[in-house]
Amino acid sequence: MVQPLTMQPSFRLISIEGLTASVLTVQAEDSLPMAIHRLGLPQHRRTLVLVGGASKISQADFSRLQTLFVEVLAPLAERLDMVVVDGGTDAGVMKLMGNARTQTAGSFPLVGVAPVGLVSLPAKPSSQADAAPIEPHHTHCLLIPGSEWGDESPWIARTATAIAGDMPSVTILINGGGVTWKDAACSLEENRPIIVISGSGRTADVIAAALRGEPVGDERATALVDSGLLQAVDLDSEGRVLAEVLQSRLMF
Repeated sequence: MVQPLTMQPSFRLISIEGLTASVLTVQAEDSLPMAIHRLGLPQHRRTLVLVGGASKISQADFSRLQTLFVEVLAPLAERLDMVVVDGGTDAGVMKLMGNARTQTAGSFPLVGVAPVGLVSLPAKPSSQADAAPIEPHHTHCLLIPGSEWGDESPWIARTATAIAGDMPSVTILINGGGVTWKDAACSLEENRPIIVISGSGRTADVIAAALRGEPVGDERATALVDSGLLQAVDLDSEGRVLAEVLQSRLMF
């Protein structure tokens, strides 16, 4: 039985496809600072939160997004010495970021946060039909309580806050399904600005349309837009446009 981190933390290194990821199981939110310390993660660092589509990103959208990750997001994370936090599983935007970090020979910490009941580890596969493995290029992973996708949403947002400390952080929202709405709301609860990639599909495009003032018939989009913390950047714009927007949000 895994004991709560506040009593006896569970911490172990496991090998994933030839790489070593630091994996830690956390039971209580108030133990996040200790968990981050135990993982050896830097603190008071600019932090990028990545939310959006996972297994339901279409192959066409996945292919279109690869350039964004390889040419903009991963290089910027490296250049600004950032920590990147996402859902950590081997699908969608998380897979894209893991692959981009490797392709660009990045050294920035890439931290996944996922429900322990839905993650399949090499030595302990999950019995859940919708379980997923850890993305193999992540450097760190926090396994949090939960057995439904979306349980990780507040943990992702608060992990990023704990890492950033007094440094700026920003959320990138790309594509996405039902859980992405919760991810966005949790980022806003942390007063974190969100950059929506318009043209990336599904949830992102609904929110981008709402930002343009178009009727979308979804109260969730209206609530997000009313926060004043959202900005849209078109996927087909030049990479420097997104890089400049991100830098403006991340620099004092």
